[in-house]
Amino acid sequence: MSAAATPTPRPARGDELELTIDSLAYGGAGVARRDGYVVFVQGGMPGDRVRAQVGKAKRAYAEARAVEILEPGPDRIAPVADHPGAPWQVLAYERQLEVKEAQVVEALTRLGGLENLEVEPIVAASQTWRYRNKLEYSFGADATGRLICGFHAPGRWDEIIEVSDCLLASEAADAARERVVAWCRGQGLAPYDRRTGEGLLRNLVVREGRRTGQLQVRLVTGPGALDAPSLAAAASCDGVMWTRSSAVGETTAGGETELVAGADYLDEEIGGMRVRISPEAFFQTNTEMAERLYGIAVDRAQLTGFERVYDLFCGIGTIGLLMAPRAAELWGLEVVPAAVADAIANAKLNEIDGPRFFAGDVRLALRELVERAGRPDVLVLDPPRAGLSQKIVRRVIEASPRRIVYVSCNPTTLAPNAAQLVQAGYRLGPVQPVDMFPQTPHIECVAVFDRARPGPAPAPA
Repeated sequence: MSAAATPTPRPARGDELELTIDSLAYGGAGVARRDGYVVFVQGGMPGDRVRAQVGKAKRAYAEARAVEILEPGPDRIAPVADHPGAPWQVLAYERQLEVKEAQVVEALTRLGGLENLEVEPIVAASQTWRYRNKLEYSFGADATGRLICGFHAPGRWDEIIEVSDCLLASEAADAARERVVAWCRGQGLAPYDRRTGEGLLRNLVVREGRRTGQLQVRLVTGPGALDAPSLAAAASCDGVMWTRSSAVGETTAGGETELVAGADYLDEEIGGMRVRISPEAFFQTNTEMAERLYGIAVDRAQLTGFERVYDLFCGIGTIGLLMAPRAAELWGLEVVPAAVADAIANAKLNEIDGPRFFAGDVRLALRELVERAGRPDVLVLDPPRAGLSQKIVRRVIEASPRRIVYVSCNPTTLAPNAAQLVQAGYRLGPVQPVDMFPQTPHIECVAVFDRARPGPAPAPA
């Protein structure tokens, strides 16, 4: 008998491996195999032979990043810019679309266990660069100590890659970023250092009304002082804000925000509506493709004018207000009070009478909403990337809507939610992927569920 082959030892953190990338996982990492052991490689594209450094090694898989492309794969193209926010720019756009569409199918079949799927061809983005209406930048320093502004290097909290022309922002928004950064340098301000707690500058948020032309900047700093009137003059925007935060981790949320100049909201137009967005409220960061996405959701709802519609995770009310003229009643639920205030204001702004918006956690408030408003005919879901908890899905099933329109920004969390709804008696209709974020691995899609048979008895609380 021949001796058994010695298994390849599991790699350790810091090891460098030569690997060939087979495919792309959801989230954008390349998938390589080393004697059956899976290694997820950031920066690897299908067909690439790479040298990768291991960052994490577990029993079933390792995570690594490509430090050198030894031999590029057939799909790899030259990057347009050194931009950490555009990791898929080395993949031709047509190939990006193919991969995203395939990943929706794979998630629903492999993670959801769903069969006989109908996934429609992905809707391509209208612009593949300069499409974002909001960008969050970080401050840092280069090797000479010069103040820089850009994005974190992949997997690094302590390294900032400077951007001199952000190709995800419009020229006008990028010029606003440059004005603020130039002012910060002129003032001699230093970046905040998380290790020492020294320095002032943390983040810069630039937001744009793509249809209105309005620009808003928000400078996020640690505790300290700065010349706010001088900042406002240099920024030259429709709204200038200053947030002071003492949070240990890097975040643009929270803190104490002061309106330095202009308006503390941004106006935008979508689907023929004018909407007002407060700094704390969520709004899709690609206005043009959000209009396409929401238009699909409205069409798939198939409203006739007699339905009671629930809009859960309604944000500033955009999807629900687009549906309101075709429905008898609209009820919105959102956990962020500022977004609810925006939704109410947006209904008035567009002279839409009757919608009712409430602040509340869907998990806790949905049952109460059903008792107050009655069961919905159509229920719209637009949850965050984490999707719905099993309890929220049970609450949705209890509400027993005839149709569910699920707007998802993550097919891997849509899949288990879809499986739970199908098990409860809903039929999954055609799924429509939409490319909201070219040059990145993110995928949006709209899924529709129709009640095929009576659901189970309401689950216990």
